[in-house]
Amino acid sequence: MGASMTMQKGTNVPVAAQAVRVELGWRTAPGTPDVDASALLLLGSGKVRDDGDFVFYNQPSHASGSVRHEGKRTAGGAATDTLAVDLARVEPAVDRVVLAASADGGTFGRVSGLYVRILDAANGAELARFDSSDATVETAFILGELYRRQGAWKFRAVGQGYGSGLAGLATDFGISVDEPQQPQTPHPATPPPPQYSQPQPTLAAPMAPPTAPPVPPAPPAPPAPQPVRLTKVTLTKEAPSVSLTKQGGTSGAMRVNLNWEVRKQFKGWGSKLGRAVANHSDLDLDLCALYELTDGRKGVVQALGNAFGALHQPPFMQLDGDDRTGAVSTGENLTINLDHKAQLRRVLIFVTIYEGARSFADLHATVTLQPQHGAPIDFSLDECTVPSTVCALALITNTGNDLTVQREARYLVPQRGVSPQRTIDHAYGWGMNWTPGRK
Repeated sequence: MGASMTMQKGTNVPVAAQAVRVELGWRTAPGTPDVDASALLLLGSGKVRDDGDFVFYNQPSHASGSVRHEGKRTAGGAATDTLAVDLARVEPAVDRVVLAASADGGTFGRVSGLYVRILDAANGAELARFDSSDATVETAFILGELYRRQGAWKFRAVGQGYGSGLAGLATDFGISVDEPQQPQTPHPATPPPPQYSQPQPTLAAPMAPPTAPPVPPAPPAPPAPQPVRLTKVTLTKEAPSVSLTKQGGTSGAMRVNLNWEVRKQFKGWGSKLGRAVANHSDLDLDLCALYELTDGRKGVVQALGNAFGALHQPPFMQLDGDDRTGAVSTGENLTINLDHKAQLRRVLIFVTIYEGARSFADLHATVTLQPQHGAPIDFSLDECTVPSTVCALALITNTGNDLTVQREARYLVPQRGVSPQRTIDHAYGWGMNWTPGRK
């Protein structure tokens, strides 16, 4: 199938590949809603088995390993969100994999250039493409589906819209959705059966009942599965902060992830920077955090000097280690123990380039903060246009009655001979003494 050919709604094509990448794409412009890709694994009945058969940004991989949400890329006015589908690993009970798009912050009438492409995962060849152009008020779309026919897989272009968003679409296929935006009205509990006490006869004393062996207590019912949560928070320049307290995300572990990829626009670049950044393996970014505790103690968590921190004693945050590959694996990760939030006054999360490049130019980085009990918070870093080797990512502040996350995304340029750590300390008035360190 030629790359320029696009399918008509309702038509299908064979998919001759063991594994595919499903690329959802659209044009970005001011006022365009964000678009998210998702997949539903359906039985012959047209419903999911359970909530685990829904793969999306808050539930990024299926237990079977057959479907994975790989995430977004933005470059030059175009954006994509990608799912990986390993057709050979889709369980026999699954009849089809529905491929959906949902709009966050508006309708699909405001999204231009929406398409879905099926690519052979082995060589990137385009196997199918469907362009959706007739959207108006819809907030969710089934763009297509991968389905089985006589032991082989096919792709059908669907193009069916929903006005009820991702929640409506998911609910249609049997997913139970938790919508925390609405005030949670508890369902009235089923009243317990009335306890009938035996009436005491007034005349004759009751005969003692024959002693029966004690009945063992019934095993406790398994906990009801939690419905999936669709909420997420994307911080922007216009709306840079969010209250974790209002989100209900102030306990348990909060994971902070920095993921990056290098833009491949280096043709004709002769500079050392171009070559160094183009080589993933040379690039070493370090996720770090400055902290200030409520007792006045201050410090830094970073790979330099093996200051990896600790989760269950001050500073109540810990780096996972050091990743040199960015998006090739899971990026750089830091965990903050929010059970000890009362001891944290403020935490500044930042990133430095340890080696491999002279600035953040041409890096596409995404920061995600995932509280254990709240919606994920994410944001992208803007294009870097200054020779920066250190970037303030997010500031977490505890005022005593509120815990907030603020997007900083602020590139700083160290003065000659001044370390990135000292530079960030000075910009945020931390007031610490620094000595040179090594990894």
